[in-house]
Amino acid sequence: MENYDTLSEAINSLQERGYTYDFNLKHEHIECHSLKLKIHPEDFEVDEVFRFEGMSSTDDNSILYAVHSKKGVKGVLVDAYGVYAENISEAMRKKLK
Repeated sequence: MENYDTLSEAINSLQERGYTYDFNLKHEHIECHSLKLKIHPEDFEVDEVFRFEGMSSTDDNSILYAVHSKKGVKGVLVDAYGVYAENISEAMRKKLK
């Protein structure tokens, strides 16, 4: 696994490796707006995880997930450290741990 200095650098590298879709975190699933697709925890895997810490504020902390679905859809999910932790299901929490 590579190390990246910035979130954008990591996203660009993952996109070059086929992680071309953007996922959004919801309570019980991730979703891809462009494909109108909802993917539940049992239907995707986390391939890589990258953590980035903001230099000036803890509000700038984020986690980047490279994920793929059982149907072969590959994309990225960006989440702020802990901001949404209480707003997701236990199954989602375990999957993203």
